[in-house]
Amino acid sequence: MTEAASSTVGRGPETAERNGGQILVQQLRIHGVKRVFLVPGESYLPCIDALYDHQDAIQPVVCRQESGAGYMAEAYGKLTGEPGICFVTRGPGATNASIAVHTAYQDSTPMILFVGQVGNDFYEREAFQEIDYRRMFGQMAKWVAQIDRTDRIPEFIARAFAVATSGRPGPVVLALPEDTLWGKAAVADLPRYQRSHSAPTPQAMSALSTLLADARRPFLLVGGSGWTPQAMRQIEGFAERFALPVGVAWRRLECFDNHHPHFAGHVGWGMTEALRGRIRDADLLIAVGTRMGEATTEGYTLVESPLPRQRLVHVYPDANELGRVFQAALPVAADVVSFAQAVDGLRPAGEPVWSAQTRAARDDYLSRQEPAPAPGPLNLNAAACHVRDHVPEDACITVGAGNYALFPHAYYRFKGIGTSLAPTVGSMGYGLPAAISAKLEHPERTVVCYAGDGCFQMNLQELGVAMQYRLGIVVLVFNNGMWGTIRAHQEREFPGRTIALGFDNPDFSELVRAYRGHGEVVASDAEFGPAFARALAFASTQRLPALIELRYDPDGIAPGMTLTQIREAALARQSQSQSQAAP
Repeated sequence: MTEAASSTVGRGPETAERNGGQILVQQLRIHGVKRVFLVPGESYLPCIDALYDHQDAIQPVVCRQESGAGYMAEAYGKLTGEPGICFVTRGPGATNASIAVHTAYQDSTPMILFVGQVGNDFYEREAFQEIDYRRMFGQMAKWVAQIDRTDRIPEFIARAFAVATSGRPGPVVLALPEDTLWGKAAVADLPRYQRSHSAPTPQAMSALSTLLADARRPFLLVGGSGWTPQAMRQIEGFAERFALPVGVAWRRLECFDNHHPHFAGHVGWGMTEALRGRIRDADLLIAVGTRMGEATTEGYTLVESPLPRQRLVHVYPDANELGRVFQAALPVAADVVSFAQAVDGLRPAGEPVWSAQTRAARDDYLSRQEPAPAPGPLNLNAAACHVRDHVPEDACITVGAGNYALFPHAYYRFKGIGTSLAPTVGSMGYGLPAAISAKLEHPERTVVCYAGDGCFQMNLQELGVAMQYRLGIVVLVFNNGMWGTIRAHQEREFPGRTIALGFDNPDFSELVRAYRGHGEVVASDAEFGPAFARALAFASTQRLPALIELRYDPDGIAPGMTLTQIREAALARQSQSQSQAAP
């Protein structure tokens, strides 16, 4: 091989001079990007112009506000495992999009946010809308950088894709100075990025086999990101061979088939006492892909930090996470795909002695699948069960944040990747943008968004995206006229002193009609089923959003729980405390 030939191995061909926007968008195409979410801004005009030449491969989705655009990109990352791409303008655009970056960070979702920036000739003068993005995003992104040279754009883009998808996936933020985008360079394109994988060692797998052989009450907990259908099947096979009960970490309900006979439930805030007891009393806890955060561990009490009472096998793709919060009996630095491949070869020496416990765990789960009673003529438990029983198994259910999300998560049986989009960080306003992203990715699937009245109003403007792109999503708006989750907390800590929590709502059913959609109000159990059928039919045939506004007794704050019960329990605790303190 000649010296000239060897110097181009692994690189794209030399190209003619192009501006920075053209170079950047060509790199996105090479890396497999098929959709970008954006709110246009003058600070990155060359990128917008460059998209014109790639309409055959990259779909630009024009959003109404940057938080909506960012959430859509984050949801895309969850759905596909590839980085969701978002473009926003400098200053206000970046600050609006920051909520999605924080969501991607805590949810371990691959995402790349491109932010316009003032030119380097104006930098450090507090020019119009100038922000130092390294400082702004430094603690909520895996990598934050600014591309100051046009000829280095391919290098930065390639690194961004590698960083966003390697180890613990997460967001990358790249600032784009105007002179970098308007500048020109004759630079070669780089090839598509290759995802790296971390795999368990033979010694780790041998140690796992020994721990399983010694166990009497094991439990398998799965979560996190990076799952593939094959990895899920392999983990199911592992659970079947070893008769393991399986739970999913907080808001990662799609990581294990809820229909599977070994599925035991959703682990985290609001779990049943039976499930809580099984994890608390487990002598071996195998946690795969999940960090086991505050929500999953109920404030680090169910799995204690730093030293859990259970013998913990912690499998995680980022070695820096292992030992940071929990000291595991067996830390395994491996991603879920590689770990699933490794356990696919494990076989028990004999019939596991805990098989009856696993069957009992499943029975406990199924026993809670009938709707609990609720105050008022509209029972949200029954509505959630109706949705479960009247949509296809591959339907996608999205939520934002709020107690209303406990209803689908308690009753719906999620099937696998793409069936649930929920922010583990608990950010409001997520459900509608996520539903839009899901429908764009899988237009043939049913998509249902659960949204509280407050949560929905944080991003309701994105109904315009559903209208513009003809996306037949169904939105269920839970209208109780208050910030319900905070009301529950207030009643628990300061019973009977409610203030600053209620609000007047618009007629949501009328609002969706302004977006050419279908809207109905439901106030009773008898009304819900027919209304839901009409909404599904409209969304499917008209390819426009359908919305059902649920007006219900606000006392029914969560499955099997009322605000009255919370208040009375808090008052009883106060009375007892005062009695004990009395001389």
